[in-house]
Amino acid sequence: MTDENIEELGPSDLGTLDYWDRVYAEELDNFKEHGDVGEIWFGRNNTLKVIRWITTQLNLNKDDKIIDVGCGNGMTLIELAKKGFENLIGIDYSQKAIDLAREVFVENNTSHIGLQACDILDSETFNLSSDFKLVHDKGTYDAISLHPQDPASKRQKYIENIHKILLPSGYLVLTSCNWTKEEIEKHFQNYFNVLHILPADTFTFGGQKGNTVTQLVLQRK
Repeated sequence: MTDENIEELGPSDLGTLDYWDRVYAEELDNFKEHGDVGEIWFGRNNTLKVIRWITTQLNLNKDDKIIDVGCGNGMTLIELAKKGFENLIGIDYSQKAIDLAREVFVENNTSHIGLQACDILDSETFNLSSDFKLVHDKGTYDAISLHPQDPASKRQKYIENIHKILLPSGYLVLTSCNWTKEEIEKHFQNYFNVLHILPADTFTFGGQKGNTVTQLVLQRK
């Protein structure tokens, strides 16, 4: 159920498929012409921090199933493959993102990583098995929250579907630049517990301190 007391972020083009198709079509052209993989969302340092935590602090086997939801160019999956994880898949609702990731995987000798174009909010295309040990999300929950039409129900559908594909006590590693730790905890409280808060870079504005991003490890109830 949705919480009527949660203030929504407001609509944005970043919440639409058309926007991301345009972004990844351009990045695919740039990669083919210049070898540039495109934007590393939230920066490479935040990505590597998450990878370090996954590999050193979570009780994972190298053959555990890991999925990157909203994989974009696939760079997070490549970093996980470098750490020896063998059972990796990336999904994105933009076919252009999947096309880009496939090209990047070939260049990095990681073509064994699975890729699938599907929308986590679409029951017809999102038909994955329920045996993932870890879900990684860097920005997809944010994008869903910015959808122009009924973002609250879409956020709830996301939470339910992530819960559905995870094994009992499986993990969701979530990076957000739009929601605080307290807000995410409230959103997910019926399905997940907050297991760990990754330290974030801070900024000061108007005498107040804040985080540039929120990075949480949640565990499935």
